[in-house]
Amino acid sequence: MGETEGTYRVLQTPGARLGVQKTTGVSTLEPGQDLSTEMASSPAKMHERDLPIKIKMLDNTVEVLDIESKYYGQALLTEVYKHLNLIESDYFGIEFQNIQSYWIWLEPMKLVIKQVRRPKTTMLRLAVKFFPPDPGQLQEEYTRYLFALQIKRDLAEERLTCSDNTAALLVSHLLQSEIGDFDESEDREHLKTNKYLPNQERIEGKILEFHRKHVGQTPAESDFQVLEIARKLEMYGIRFHLASDREGTKINLAVSHMGVLVFQGNTKINTFNWSKVRKLSFKRKRFLIKLHPEGPYQDTLEFLLGSRDECKNFWKICVEYHTFFRLLDQPKPKAKAVFFTRGSSFRYSGRTQKQLVDYIKDSGMKKTPYERRHSKARVSTRASNTDMPKQSIPFTEGLRTPGSPASAAAPFHSVHSSSTPTPVLPIFAETSPSSLDPRAPYTKIPEKNTAALAEAGRKLTQQPGSPMLQGLLVDHPQLSSLVLKSPLGFNPAFQVNLNTAGQGSSPLLSPVLSDAGGARIEEDDEMKRKRYPTDKAYFIAKEILATERTYLKDLEVITVWFRSAVIKENAMPEGLMTLLFSNIDPIYEFHRGFLKEIEQRLSLWEGKTSAHMKGDYQRIGDVMLRNMRTLKEFTSYLQKHDEVLTELEKATKRLKKLEMVYKEFELQKVCYLPLNTFLLKPIQRLMHYKLILGRLCKHYTAEHRDFADCRNALKEVTEMTSQLQHSLIRLENFQKLTELQHDLIGIDNLTAPGREFIREGCLYKLTKKGLQQRMFFLFSDMLLYTSKGVTGTNQFKIHGHIPLHGMLVEESENEWAVPHCFTIYSAQKTIVVAASTRLEMGKWMEDLNMAIEMAKKSTEKSDMLLENSICNRSNRSSDEVSLEQESEDDIHSSRSSLDRQSHHRANTTMHVCWYRNTSVSMTDHSVAVENQLSGYLLRKFKNSNGWQKLWVVFTNFCLFFYKTHQDDYPLASLPLLGYAVSSPVEADGIQKDYVFKLQFKSHVYFFRAESKYTFERWMEVIKRATSSPARSSLLLPKDEKDSHTD
Repeated sequence: MGETEGTYRVLQTPGARLGVQKTTGVSTLEPGQDLSTEMASSPAKMHERDLPIKIKMLDNTVEVLDIESKYYGQALLTEVYKHLNLIESDYFGIEFQNIQSYWIWLEPMKLVIKQVRRPKTTMLRLAVKFFPPDPGQLQEEYTRYLFALQIKRDLAEERLTCSDNTAALLVSHLLQSEIGDFDESEDREHLKTNKYLPNQERIEGKILEFHRKHVGQTPAESDFQVLEIARKLEMYGIRFHLASDREGTKINLAVSHMGVLVFQGNTKINTFNWSKVRKLSFKRKRFLIKLHPEGPYQDTLEFLLGSRDECKNFWKICVEYHTFFRLLDQPKPKAKAVFFTRGSSFRYSGRTQKQLVDYIKDSGMKKTPYERRHSKARVSTRASNTDMPKQSIPFTEGLRTPGSPASAAAPFHSVHSSSTPTPVLPIFAETSPSSLDPRAPYTKIPEKNTAALAEAGRKLTQQPGSPMLQGLLVDHPQLSSLVLKSPLGFNPAFQVNLNTAGQGSSPLLSPVLSDAGGARIEEDDEMKRKRYPTDKAYFIAKEILATERTYLKDLEVITVWFRSAVIKENAMPEGLMTLLFSNIDPIYEFHRGFLKEIEQRLSLWEGKTSAHMKGDYQRIGDVMLRNMRTLKEFTSYLQKHDEVLTELEKATKRLKKLEMVYKEFELQKVCYLPLNTFLLKPIQRLMHYKLILGRLCKHYTAEHRDFADCRNALKEVTEMTSQLQHSLIRLENFQKLTELQHDLIGIDNLTAPGREFIREGCLYKLTKKGLQQRMFFLFSDMLLYTSKGVTGTNQFKIHGHIPLHGMLVEESENEWAVPHCFTIYSAQKTIVVAASTRLEMGKWMEDLNMAIEMAKKSTEKSDMLLENSICNRSNRSSDEVSLEQESEDDIHSSRSSLDRQSHHRANTTMHVCWYRNTSVSMTDHSVAVENQLSGYLLRKFKNSNGWQKLWVVFTNFCLFFYKTHQDDYPLASLPLLGYAVSSPVEADGIQKDYVFKLQFKSHVYFFRAESKYTFERWMEVIKRATSSPARSSLLLPKDEKDSHTD
């Protein structure tokens, strides 16, 4: 009676976690069987379609599908996905209400009639089943559109609870997606007839106020904004299951990508992460969570649900969520028991998220056309010309076609539709016959119509503030008839480029990381260069826009992501919270508005009407001057960053909980640099404005209409940077010391007052076993040497230290017969080290001699600092040369630490130096700060055919690759220390303009820029940041330092 009815072991072996090769999990399929064979072998005696199934789609249209009575759930799901031409289908499911009126998911492996009691009268509905934590993981624009419709449904059904401001903002983006730019009378009329929220009249004013700010935003961008806002809400993707705990307290259970959640009302009170859960099971109405033993807490938790069916339903959802988000592969088939079985055999039977993402990438699928049933997006009146034709048809980057040959076996017919617009001719910026989904049939347009189409394409008008057109204006009878009669007909050779050179995108148009479709992108870019502005000032303005987008994302790491992490764990004292966020929030809000202004100005600059009709918008100086003057008001906030950085470091040392949250946060993908680096970004950004405005002033003649504004803006920002320059040098040193403090084992107080970082890098130290790789760190008072830690983490363990006081360095190649070798003498010990190249040896010897001279002039603080800093150090002395015996563990750990599961960041400069056998000085870091760049590039591997369009960010000696500038974290990175940058040679076979080549040994990458200016900028910043100057002192005179960096 009391036996467990259903059991699911969450982590049977370490291989169950995502990221490990071996996976576990079981399926109800028999060995050798898959979903398609199971469906094919299902009974099919009745061939007549005798069962009409009504399905409500996410756009609220109702479709009727006639199916056989012996249809399995999977067959029905497949028919619906084919009907919608839905590629990322595994995120979705079909749900229905049972007799008790709670929603349950249709199971693929069961007959439909066994699940739905009254199939003829029951209304099934398509819904999002798995909500990923980041909408950027959704590869297809159409999938994001459907997710936005799900958010709209959740708002209307009060599932997605949020504040009035957030609700109004969400609805305003939905309005922008559906009816286009703000028009008060039309907005009010639309809100009267469409209910987005239960009591939306109360906040109608706020909705209109927000909608007014979205001018020029495309439907695709609006969808993305809806998902960006929704995913940060606590109730995003949450479906409550009523329950009670052991004490009888009423609670709500839910499941998400991270684990099982417990709510009291709408407040989350507990999260059981998948990593902590050992087993999920249910016994009648009792739902049991067995945890890994940890401290004093009980290892089994019990919750009581309303009935056995409710309990089993919730257990199934947990099983599916865990499998989808945590496993690499589909669960393996489970052999059926010969005599008897005990408990439920239910297991998830679809693709995991990892498999789905890989499938989309590997198959090279591109956007397929689709229809936004609700969208009536208007062309902005500001973009319209008086001689433009009046008739307009909504354009939403493509039209997805319902119905296809694959779905002909199960005919759909629509019962009702809220609004079905006239079909639209699909015109793509990135389409080729090879990249189109074969399920969508296209007919060829007769050649004589091509000229008419091309002429009509030239009449496309761009909307201000938007990188995409939202309207297609039709004034040609041939084109009109084609649009109305043949929604899928077009000549593949005819492509109208709808992207501006400035944006390179709606943020959702970049291809996935695959080589497919490379040639198509090349042709597309050639068209852009000929069509859009070629003035150098335009590309400088684009650089401001691109780097501002990256900068705003960097601020969000603190203002959004880190804030969320510390609030969730209640890890930061109230005083520090106030100090940190009251300083950075106003700066973040200012730059959000500034970015919007730059985007709108660039969009007008790229427009096709003449400059005098646009109000002379082909300039950027006025925008910069206005905003630099406003930014001066924030100088007081920037001056407090010193205090913020210091107090955060103190609190991290003092509070173990905050230290744990800090370290865990640095392991997240969104924190792609050491966390405290992001706190320096606001001051560093001022330096970037100064450099960019300097280039603009140098480009313009004194008579140019934009010169005076640019010069005045430069004066304003120079005044700010002169006030903050000394503070920035001090902060960068403190940031570097704290970063090293986290990465080094065996030192307590690296951030001691007066200590300055000079150089870090890899040298080979002579020991009894020969030359051993060591990581050296040179400071103004000491030299540390370390090895890759024995702890199994990516940290470095300190092996020894040498005070600089009394140190002597001399070259000793001849004495030891080792290339690039030099000896370091001190009162304590003498060591022999070798560099990888003569240049590296020169850098180290020069910096060591300079640091020794600094130490002589300084007060006698060095010994005190060392006594207080170094923990568990060896005091052994040596004769003339110390040939230390070092443990095998140290040697092996340095080789194998990357093979083990990492528990520490490996994205810092020291790790790159370790693997590239090089070094970096503080001056190199300062130069790298000034040489940061962002923008879209086309990337090509040495042996690949096509080019991939990527958003690329260069910072901290590293290239970070994103699909679009909207993404929150990079897909991959490429550290450039040790790489050489050059132009391709004839043997490389690159026949394109503006291509630069990156090479390290046999690793070769090609990158292609859109203009001569952009190409030269990328070459310039990479050369400067990766070519270390010979002189590395922090204390160079300012004029001399400028000569290194300008």
